[in-house]
Amino acid sequence: MMATTHAFVGLALASAYAAVGGEYATVAAAGAIAGGMFPDLDLLAEHRKTLHFPEYYTVLSVLAVVVAAVATVPATVGVAAFLMSAAVHSASDVLGGGTEARPWLAQDQRGVFLHTQGRWAAPRRYVRYDGAPEDLAVAVTFAIPGWVAFDGWIRGLVLGGVALSVGYVLVRKRLPTLEERYLQ
Repeated sequence: MMATTHAFVGLALASAYAAVGGEYATVAAAGAIAGGMFPDLDLLAEHRKTLHFPEYYTVLSVLAVVVAAVATVPATVGVAAFLMSAAVHSASDVLGGGTEARPWLAQDQRGVFLHTQGRWAAPRRYVRYDGAPEDLAVAVTFAIPGWVAFDGWIRGLVLGGVALSVGYVLVRKRLPTLEERYLQ
């Protein structure tokens, strides 16, 4: 799925915190957006393995939520939101396609690496590939809570993220050809 989709899912989690009157909702939103995008920095290494840790982020996020509940300060709330969002991102990538350059061909059976088991989980392909029309639908759906719960710069990020997502969907299938032509 697109990095923006993951950011919007994280923002939806922070929106739930804002809805119950979370004092540090803006900090939670910033942490969740960052955590939603962070695992995809491994595009520069081995994608969905280097920074995708579904099991470890989940355990750490549970601990961080407990710490944030006991010691509610901006740092603990931000870290908890970051880790929860990174956990959901890492785990949900298995719902998409494989890691290949042209995932719509469905030839790669690597969905996300499970470090505790030392193996790849197979992609489920509910969202056929990052940038597929259904990926855009998921992104927009999860952007709505952030749009409703927040204003100011967060609402601007939502609008910009949706616009970026639409643009990416429009060019996604052309990217591998452009990369082969101009970057190799």
